[in-house]
Amino acid sequence: MGLLSSLFGGGKPNEDQQAKQEKKNFEILKYDGIRARNMRQLPYAIKCFEQAIALNDEPETLQLLANAYIEAGRTDDARITLDRLVDKTPDNIQALLALASICYIQEDYESMDDACQKAIKLDETSAPAYYLAAKAARGMKNDLQAIVMLTKAIMQNEEYKEAYLLRAEVLWDMRQAKDAMNDLDKVLSVSPDEEDALLLKGRIHAALGQVEEAQSCFNQVLEVNPFNEKAYLLKGEMLMEQKEFDQAIEFYTEAIELMPQNAVLYQERGRIRLLKGDKEGSIEDMKKAIELNPDNEKLITGNYDNFKQNSAPGIY
Repeated sequence: MGLLSSLFGGGKPNEDQQAKQEKKNFEILKYDGIRARNMRQLPYAIKCFEQAIALNDEPETLQLLANAYIEAGRTDDARITLDRLVDKTPDNIQALLALASICYIQEDYESMDDACQKAIKLDETSAPAYYLAAKAARGMKNDLQAIVMLTKAIMQNEEYKEAYLLRAEVLWDMRQAKDAMNDLDKVLSVSPDEEDALLLKGRIHAALGQVEEAQSCFNQVLEVNPFNEKAYLLKGEMLMEQKEFDQAIEFYTEAIELMPQNAVLYQERGRIRLLKGDKEGSIEDMKKAIELNPDNEKLITGNYDNFKQNSAPGIY
């Protein structure tokens, strides 16, 4: 009978055996990938997951592969994998939100919004979906829509710190200082040392001419994190606006002692020295900044506008 089966197409037992072997291989590859990822061996984990989904593109393994790509900084591959996952499981809200996050990194705000709206349609109580939709709206320069989405996120989660902070940023872009401050106070009531909230609060105080309050915010950030570059730039700019050149130079010198490889700090100190009339000192700082960051064309041309380029618009 075995001979007849082999001669006349009785190959089903072999097909069943092959299917069982492929299933076994898939499980081995999948769990080897999980172990490798847990051990921070990302290249090997990715190879395992890739070979696993070649055998069976089941959703869990697709998600594992996408997560591994993200950790490895392979954004384009993560996007392709998440698109594949969403096509396979269109009701998977977490996959849609992960896809939206990748689209944000790629600055593809229209696709990001599309993924968010699909997630919201599936679950109108999803605060993260509204939050990501707001980030997409902001990317598309639609501040009013961003405010609407953030307000909906906060309605779903009244303790959503990130949503309050982003709404404060959007409100300040719209020069709604009072409403922005209210949101920042909410953030700081939950996290008193939240650096981004303190920096924005300081910027608003500075813009309103409330110098002492602004300095207090910047100083608090530096107490929490002495290596916060933005706090140095904001406080240094404020000192320059007050014509406190010596104090600003001393302040940047202290910052440089902490971060001697930071080209921006040399550039800003050089800018203040130039305003003070210390051309030689300014040139020394510019040379050092170029040495640390030779690819910065603004340094090479002596254009001291780094602060404005590297900060949000309308600080003062």
